[in-house]
Amino acid sequence: MTIAWIYPGQGSQAIGMGKDLRDWEGAAQKLALAVQLLGWDPLALTEAQIDCTRYTQPALFMVSALLTDYLYTQGRTPTCTAGHSLGEYSALYAAGVLDFETGLRLVALRGQLMDAVGEGDPAGGMAAVIGFDRAKLEHLCEVIPDVAIANDNSSDQVVITGHVDSVKAVCEQLKAKRAVPLKVSGAFHSRFMQAAAERFARALETVHFHTPQVPVYSNCTAVASRDPHVLKQALLAQMTSPVRWRETVLQMAADGIQQVVEIGPGNVLTGLVKRTVPTLERQNFSTLSSSLPA
Repeated sequence: MTIAWIYPGQGSQAIGMGKDLRDWEGAAQKLALAVQLLGWDPLALTEAQIDCTRYTQPALFMVSALLTDYLYTQGRTPTCTAGHSLGEYSALYAAGVLDFETGLRLVALRGQLMDAVGEGDPAGGMAAVIGFDRAKLEHLCEVIPDVAIANDNSSDQVVITGHVDSVKAVCEQLKAKRAVPLKVSGAFHSRFMQAAAERFARALETVHFHTPQVPVYSNCTAVASRDPHVLKQALLAQMTSPVRWRETVLQMAADGIQQVVEIGPGNVLTGLVKRTVPTLERQNFSTLSSSLPA
């Protein structure tokens, strides 16, 4: 069976995520390294930390990386990998493009920079829109300034991003079934992230990307690649570019993928896969007690 390992991004975090990994002997070395690098325990986030970007992003990467390690020790392997926004770093780790320490350092810097945008530009915001007219949404994003689609998640669910007043205006005029403001520190995946993206790019340019063991789908392109240069360039563009998740899932199906396994907390991505390509088999692996993928 052809299997895609897929990794969730910010929004899937939960208090207590990864707590069972602490007792797995295979986690000890990486957890000690993480505590040393971060200065805090990524498997013990508090209520005050769980939704703070600078803590959330490294913690999510940590949980997904350890779950991935466990699957490999059990002889499981993917046909390809993909991740939603932050989850792309976990996908690159799973494919062998980045080692654990490099991935964690990058994600920690990314979280700090994105969190700082909110401190400097509190007018940036995001909202999830569910049940809408896509043509009308695209039109509103063209005529209303400072707003764009950040995450194209499925045919009936997207996230818009931009100036908080512009996001609010789109939600009011679109008359969607639901429009939910998101608790984020800024307008992610938009031009509002440009300054942070440029600072992050300087750090990323010095990082060596290894040739992946399996193809990795990029958020920016919605296609898979085994070219480390292509994967790095896509990651450089990721902070200011939309997440093309709906297209990624469609492309996976077109490429012959038969099953997706969401590795990490929650089941957001398998839910989106179900809405986009219901014929794809779906499984979640969020704790060591979860059923192992086929």
